[in-house]
Amino acid sequence: MQAFTDMYIAIDQTTSTKKKVEALVEFFKVADDTDKMWAIALFTHRRNKRTVKTTLLREWAAEISDIPLWLFEDSYHIVGDLAETISLVVPNNISNSNKSLTNWIHEIEALKNVDDEDKKSFILKAWSTLDQNQRFLFNKLITGGFRIGVSKKSVTKALSKFTNIEENTIAHRLMGNWHADDITFDELIINASPEDDLSKPYPFYLAYALENEPEELGDIKEWQAEWKWDGIRGQLIKRNGQLFIWSRGEELVNDKFPELKILEESRTDNWVIDGEIIGMKDGKPLDFHQLQTRLNRKTVSKKHLTDTPISIIAYDIMECKGQDIREKSMEDRRSLLEEVVQEINNEKLSLSPIIENTNWEDLKALRETSREMNAEGLMLKRLNSPYKSGRKKGDWWKWKVDPMTIDAVMIYAQRGHGRRSNLFSDFTFAVWDEHRLVPFAKAYSGLTDVELKEITSFVKKNAIERFGPVTSVNPGLVFELDFEGIAESKRHKSGIALRFPRVKKWRKDKLAKEANTLEDLKVFLKK
Repeated sequence: MQAFTDMYIAIDQTTSTKKKVEALVEFFKVADDTDKMWAIALFTHRRNKRTVKTTLLREWAAEISDIPLWLFEDSYHIVGDLAETISLVVPNNISNSNKSLTNWIHEIEALKNVDDEDKKSFILKAWSTLDQNQRFLFNKLITGGFRIGVSKKSVTKALSKFTNIEENTIAHRLMGNWHADDITFDELIINASPEDDLSKPYPFYLAYALENEPEELGDIKEWQAEWKWDGIRGQLIKRNGQLFIWSRGEELVNDKFPELKILEESRTDNWVIDGEIIGMKDGKPLDFHQLQTRLNRKTVSKKHLTDTPISIIAYDIMECKGQDIREKSMEDRRSLLEEVVQEINNEKLSLSPIIENTNWEDLKALRETSREMNAEGLMLKRLNSPYKSGRKKGDWWKWKVDPMTIDAVMIYAQRGHGRRSNLFSDFTFAVWDEHRLVPFAKAYSGLTDVELKEITSFVKKNAIERFGPVTSVNPGLVFELDFEGIAESKRHKSGIALRFPRVKKWRKDKLAKEANTLEDLKVFLKK
């Protein structure tokens, strides 16, 4: 645990990716293999379920610190992080523990089978044997919110440096459905082979948003244009007669989309297709809100299958006839993709059509019709580009349509987390419905720290009522919000749900009474 803590401190004290990678490498050098595996699991978001309720942790921390619970809760709202708040308020340790990271994780997992008194005894003893930094990490483990500013890409780089294995190979080996207790470091990293796990996907190639005018990309004939479909990015894998469906979040989602299982019946085998999982009815893509009704559900009902049938629109292929073809050009991969989709010959799998255009101006005009296609815009892909790993600039660009905008009034504010824990940075916005304000969206991005400080001052002076960390305020500030999509919703008072709302700018030139209305919002539903 000490080596893990030392690594955390080194990472926490720098913003340099290079230094973070060096800290990871040093940890891999000194940690035993089981601790290496758990560190990799934590950094790649493979966390176990929480075994102790956070309400109990707060009560016990207040009790052992000899402070009233309300004072602990206020401290928590100011600090913005429960693990950090507990590590700061509980008394200093009276002894030291030499347990490993793996030991602590296993003991935390075992708590799911014991009563609250035994949980309390274990937690209090743990706090008394760990210093402040170790306590913080222990609390992160037990609350299940383990994020310490290390990207999966940094972990991949560190493992590559430590093992002298290429980053692309490491990235592929980290994919898939593995658990730190069920595989060794050598099995996963050193001796692994793509053939060891039939279901293992490839790292996704991610595009950047187009930064300049498309003409700056050069001759349009060197580029392939497609619609940017508004669904869920997924990999469809068929190896040795078995079908596997992976989301971009590295989740195996076969059970969420049972209608795609029919693709397993195809005689065409040993391929991996990259595409968009999308609601599709009568040959037309459905909007994302309809697809969302099927997500995060334990079971898919007959109504879901009827109302939002699923298809996959294929736009790339990484493996064909068992061969990794990512180094082939986009143009060559497209030809192979067309052959495979034709051989599979099933309505649940279709090709993303290539948009033929002879000049950028015509393509710009077509892009403006994206919402009519239930698309977010266009994708531009260089014809001679290989299929890379992760987010890379130069060969793939997403060229989205301009977002919709609305002027709204801020009516609730909530403190942020981490470095913004002393500022109000999460806001609820409303529009006018006749003479009353109706909340319709939340947003927490798009404002500078300077603006947030000014807004925080306003909130403190104009607070009406507090609801835990949330404060209601007099409606005096107007903001222009961007959003990518809109849909009717029975879950919201306004009857409206927005997709990806964010603050575009603070409209200091407008009074609250000049903000938009609910009717203005509903106009977007008709577009």
